[in-house]
Order: sequence, then C-alpha cells, then structure tokens
Amino acid sequence: MLDTANPVRKGEEIDSDAVTEYLMSQGIALQGQPEVTQFSGGASNWTYRLKYANRDLILRRPPKGTKAKSAHDMVREYKVQKALQSQYPRVPNMVALCTDDRVIGCDFYVMDRIEGIIPRANLPKALTLSEQQVSELCRQAVDALIDLHKVDYTQNPDLVALGKGEGYCERQVMGWDKRYEQARTPDVPDFADVRQWLKANIPKDVKTSVIHNDWRFDNVILDPNNPTNIIGVLDWEMATIGDPLMDLGCALAYWIQADDNAVMKATRRQPTNLPGMMTRAEVVEYYLQKTGLKVDNWRFYEVFGVFRLAAIAQQIYYRYYHGQTDNPAFKDFGVIVNALHERCVELIEKNNNKS
Repeated sequence: MLDTANPVRKGEEIDSDAVTEYLMSQGIALQGQPEVTQFSGGASNWTYRLKYANRDLILRRPPKGTKAKSAHDMVREYKVQKALQSQYPRVPNMVALCTDDRVIGCDFYVMDRIEGIIPRANLPKALTLSEQQVSELCRQAVDALIDLHKVDYTQNPDLVALGKGEGYCERQVMGWDKRYEQARTPDVPDFADVRQWLKANIPKDVKTSVIHNDWRFDNVILDPNNPTNIIGVLDWEMATIGDPLMDLGCALAYWIQADDNAVMKATRRQPTNLPGMMTRAEVVEYYLQKTGLKVDNWRFYEVFGVFRLAAIAQQIYYRYYHGQTDNPAFKDFGVIVNALHERCVELIEKNNNKS
C-alpha cells in the first residue's frame, strides 16, 4: 500500500554522484550509493527518491523546457516549507537547497521522505475503507486545509514576503488569463467567454492566509497504520499568501463526484467518487461552517478553479505539443482543456439562469 517510485524515465536521469557530493559538502552524512527512482504521479516538477543506506530522501527539480519558470521556483518552494515547519507539522522536513547549476544543471532541493499511502485516482487495492472511514478521511482532508488557512504567517518574514497585499483575487484572474494566452496551442479554445465573465465578477478578498494552491488527495500522505489520518502534505510549488476561498475553489476543480458526467469522470485523479465522500457543495458548506467565512457568489471561485486548472493543463500540454517533453501522460491534455472549457461554460450558464 505504501507509495513507491518507479525506474527513472528516459531523458529525466539525474547525476546522483553529483547530488551525493553536494549533500555531503553541506554536512549531511550519507552512506553508500543511493538507489534512485522517480515518482510518476506529478505532472509538473520532477520528483525522485534517493534511498541511501542510512537515509531516505526525496529530491525535487524543475522539468526541462519549462514554459513558466515562476511555477518551478525551487528556492521559493523550499523556503515556504521550511517556514511552515514549526506551525504546520504535516510539512516534510527540509534537508538542503542547491542553487548551483553546476551540480545537476538547475536548482533543486532535498527533503526527508515521509513513508505512507498516497491516495491517487483510486485507493490501493489492499486498502479497504468502510463508508464511515471514507467519510472520516474526507473530513480530515478538508480539516487539514482549514488548519493551513489558520496558520499565523505574520511573524515569519519568508511567509510575509509571499504576499502582495489586497487584490489577490483580481491578480489571480489577470495572471492566469495571461498565462493561458501565452501557453495556447491551435487545438484548444481561447476561453474568451470564460475569461470575460471572470473579469466581470471578481470579488474582494474575504481574508488573507497561507494557501497551498494545489490541494488534492494525491498531494497528501496517509498514515499506513491509520489511513484516515493525514501525516504529510506535498507539492508546495504554488503555495502563497492569498484568499483561502480561492484555494478552496481550486481544490474543488479536481473534486470529481459520483454523479458527474463521463467526461469529468475520465479526468478523475483522486478517490472523491467513493461512497462516504462529500459532494463539492457539501465541502463548501462544511468549510464555511468551520471557518465562519461568508461568500456572496461561490460560483466565481468554482469557475476560476476550473479555468486555472485548464491553464495549468495547457502549460503542460504546451511543452508536449512543442516537443519539450515526450512523456506520454501529457498527450491528451489538449482534450482535457477542451472539456474544462465546456465545464466552465456550463457553470456560468447555471449561474446566469439563477439571476
């Protein structure tokens, strides 16, 4: 049931000797040559396991041919987690950061591996949870997000530095609008109708807090001895200071539920369809009740989350389309972008019909 890595993909090898030499130069005691494997779950930064005789480590580095360098900032990702460690114990322990391109040709950081279960599109076959246990896992996942949003970031300079003040919602709409336009390929829609609607419906920020910005079940680690308990949260590359409702909206863009259509179900990356899981509407109700936050137009956050997901998928597809990666997992991302456009349009139409 434990999450395991695979053989390193062709063209994505790393110089483990150079990494070992660098880590030891930083005073990190390592024994023997590492067994190097690669995790295949992510679609963005490359993640490797380096298993030494005395230490089990994870290395994160940006992909080759990246379109949006700001989305692959290793220094930022490392500093965010380092800063959160004292207040948010689900963050992995940071080991070292390297900004010397001479080591492996790019920035990278290393952290201790948290051994556990990562729930991907489906739970591991050996893990059988009752409907009540699934319900508890779901609640734990939402509570872990709420706990993050409650972190007091104001006394930590590295976290404070992430924020740009009021206007987070507007900056996000305009920023992702631009990113989508820059990553467009001829076989995807321009999202002009969706982008115009979002710009016309931008709300004021309801609150400012630490947000993860990529909250999914396949970014959490479950305790193998108590699999409804979340012991780790991964992939902090997009974490920042901003409106927590935007974080929730983006999280629910991935939340495929049992009564969704076939196209949405085909894109499912987490087990939110299982009996016992909350629906998207129930997650929103639970979150607002637990946090006391108020919302006038939830539909905006929902549509934005789906549009942002489309932009992320398109940035990845751009690399595949232009031959910057040959990872076969990305070949259908253009189809996914088209489906996400249809979902945005449907949500906007439902919103307009209520008006």
